[in-house]
Amino acid sequence: MVNAGDTAWILISSALVLLMTPGLAFFYGGMVRRKNVLSVLMQCFIIMCVLSLQWVLVGYSLSFAPSKGFWGGLQWFGLNGVGLEPYADYAGTIPHQAFMIFQAMFAIITPALIIGAFAERMKFSAFLVFTLLWATFVYDPLCNWVWGMGGWLRNLGALDFAGGTVVHINAGIAALVTAIVLGRRNNLEKNVPTPHNLPFVVLGTGLLWFGWFGFNAGSALAANGLAVNAFVVTNTAAAAAGLSWALIEWLRNGKPTVFGVCSGVVAGLVAITPAAGFVSVIPAIIIGLLVSVICFIAVTVIKPLFGYDDSLDAFGVHCVGGIWGALATGLFASKLVNPAGANGVFFGNPKQFFIQLLAVGVTIVYTAVATFVIYKLVDIFVGVRVDEKSEAIGLDLTQHRERAYTILE
Repeated sequence: MVNAGDTAWILISSALVLLMTPGLAFFYGGMVRRKNVLSVLMQCFIIMCVLSLQWVLVGYSLSFAPSKGFWGGLQWFGLNGVGLEPYADYAGTIPHQAFMIFQAMFAIITPALIIGAFAERMKFSAFLVFTLLWATFVYDPLCNWVWGMGGWLRNLGALDFAGGTVVHINAGIAALVTAIVLGRRNNLEKNVPTPHNLPFVVLGTGLLWFGWFGFNAGSALAANGLAVNAFVVTNTAAAAAGLSWALIEWLRNGKPTVFGVCSGVVAGLVAITPAAGFVSVIPAIIIGLLVSVICFIAVTVIKPLFGYDDSLDAFGVHCVGGIWGALATGLFASKLVNPAGANGVFFGNPKQFFIQLLAVGVTIVYTAVATFVIYKLVDIFVGVRVDEKSEAIGLDLTQHRERAYTILE
């Protein structure tokens, strides 16, 4: 039976999660050089168009139709059989289509996160083909394994409340692979790019923080106490991580930066995502404080050491933060928070940590291999990277014949 309050909350949460993609557009858009800001905004917005259609046609069926194999199949093609009555296996108090459209917003933002790795150097045509193939052959199967009925990682007991593996590790590993195979931006050593518009970054962070309440609290799939817990720990972890990053910069560089606080907040939101429905406030603070330390090392030490050009730190924040969050779920999860979950290491169940570790490892390996194959196929048939002249001029003009500002740097 449909519950009006639960349905209203999920519809609101769906809108909140959708808002995260424009938020990401401004977050990333402010970080690139001004000659490329429109290209980032365009990529994020076209994903909202393309993936919305892919999801209702095939993506939802591949991801959530009952499965005993690689993915869910096509029995719900074009939302056939996905009606306005509840579907008990996923959410017994909201219309099936409400659950579907809520999950659509996750499918939209996940490939958008990868943009941060190849910003300023990928052809728009290649981007479209790559995104559609990646969503279909990487996101949809992994979504089915972790969240779908019959999914093998779900059956093993892997915990991922709102997308630590499915969204953040998945997109972050894809980001690293594309950054490596695409290569570094030209003249990077001589012309080190800096964020061209920090107010855009702050605006984007604010929209992401706001939308993330739908992302995490909405994943309770009801207006209940579990949603409240997810809401509270989401805000708490984000706050702890933003403060932690500021303190790290203050101690290391002598001054905290607004960019650092924004990076920390996003890292905190990433890390609490898989744990939001399984941990209480004190673990959320620990998760938030430590994720900034871990991601700061990934961004400032590991990336320069290995020399890959993860332009906007999609790997360093989303994948690294997501791995910590997924493993931390195996440490701090408690059935006192969610009886439908499991206890973690600190509540007497060390097995859960190894299940989480397996889910992380499977995500890394499958996504890395599949992303590499998709990239190579797109490069063969379309060509992925813009030419050197187009990169120097900027993608706003060369890919879209538009410019955001009257004066270019």
